[in-house]
Amino acid sequence: MDIKRKIYWGWYVVLGAFLILGINYGARYCFGVFVKPMSLEYQWSRSVISLGASLMILSYGIGGIVSGYLLDRMAPRWIITIGATVAATGLILTGFVQSPWQYYLTYGVLCGLGTSCFGVVACSSSVGKWFIKKRGVAIGTASVGIGAGTMILSPLLGYIVQVSWRQGFIFLGLLIFIGVVSLAQGLMKKTHPEAYGLWPDGIPQTPREQPPEIPLPALVSSDPESNQTGVPSLSDIFSDSRFWILALCYSLAIMAEMAVFVHQVAYAIDLGINKIAAASSLGFVGVSSILGRFFFGWLSDRIKDAKYASCIGFIMMLIGMVILMNADNTAFLFVYALFFGFGYGSIATMMPFLLADRFGRQVLGTTYGVLTFFSAGIGGGAGPLLCGYIYDRFGSYDYAWQFYLAVLVFVSFLILTLKPRHPDSNH
Repeated sequence: MDIKRKIYWGWYVVLGAFLILGINYGARYCFGVFVKPMSLEYQWSRSVISLGASLMILSYGIGGIVSGYLLDRMAPRWIITIGATVAATGLILTGFVQSPWQYYLTYGVLCGLGTSCFGVVACSSSVGKWFIKKRGVAIGTASVGIGAGTMILSPLLGYIVQVSWRQGFIFLGLLIFIGVVSLAQGLMKKTHPEAYGLWPDGIPQTPREQPPEIPLPALVSSDPESNQTGVPSLSDIFSDSRFWILALCYSLAIMAEMAVFVHQVAYAIDLGINKIAAASSLGFVGVSSILGRFFFGWLSDRIKDAKYASCIGFIMMLIGMVILMNADNTAFLFVYALFFGFGYGSIATMMPFLLADRFGRQVLGTTYGVLTFFSAGIGGGAGPLLCGYIYDRFGSYDYAWQFYLAVLVFVSFLILTLKPRHPDSNH
């Protein structure tokens, strides 16, 4: 009797990554709804509040190096569980802060380090290890969770914060602790397919059924926690100009992205737009980013070089920024969100895809962790702080939006200089 073939475990990893990323980024990207009420209650400047967001992003980038390194050596569930516990503690404590230094410690450090353990480094790298032919679709599907989480949590938090911004932080902490820990223990307990007698994409590990384009690994361990050998070292990666082009492009793009995410709600309220509508615009960015993630994941599997898909994503963000600069009502704000969100949706899909394509999936966790430090940690951390400083200096966001527009124009051209993978690379 033929037994029905089980669902390939890689798709369970995709589901787990989808839900965990939704909670992580939904919680982090809705931070803009807290800026105005915290500023009014404590009379803190936008720079003071932005510094907390920047510290969180910097801590996230630093933690990404460690979590990425560990991810190439152990199952992701314990990394994610520890991170969720730390992040939940930081968010709950943020609901009780009374001074800037407390806010910087709880939200800036604890939340940043904690969320780095269950962000795109852990989730997208885990997904990338289970697929080759369907990598773009798999990573794109998982990263859709970022948009879905932002879409759901932003308006919900906008409503909660109208009652109490402190309750908003406590709600997010409980959501992360209960939701993420449960998902990690259930769906993120395996490392890579070779350790379980499988090939990427669900092909059984037998030479007879092996596709000719996928070479047999030099070493396949029977230990589920073991790592593969014969892969490029960090020194090899750091000496490769392709890595630094990726680092510069995504550092600048995420700098613009995070500046907009942290300040767009306050900017919209300053324009006289309703508070709930302003918070909902973040959710609409999440909705349009879902379409972008699917599209760029699908496109990357079908074009000769995925760098062109990345370029299209940057251009869409650029168009969105132009619309934001001229937005003076709710309709324009949502049109901005449509374009910017669709383009921004390319980032979480294209970063791990291009890394795996250029350097191999066996070191995806390590390389993605280092790239996240530069892009999210340094670039993303600088974005909100610089934007807040410009607002405090000039009393307007106009110069900030102009600067980030120029940044997006630059990276749209720079990504096209990325050299292709070596012909003998194991991707």
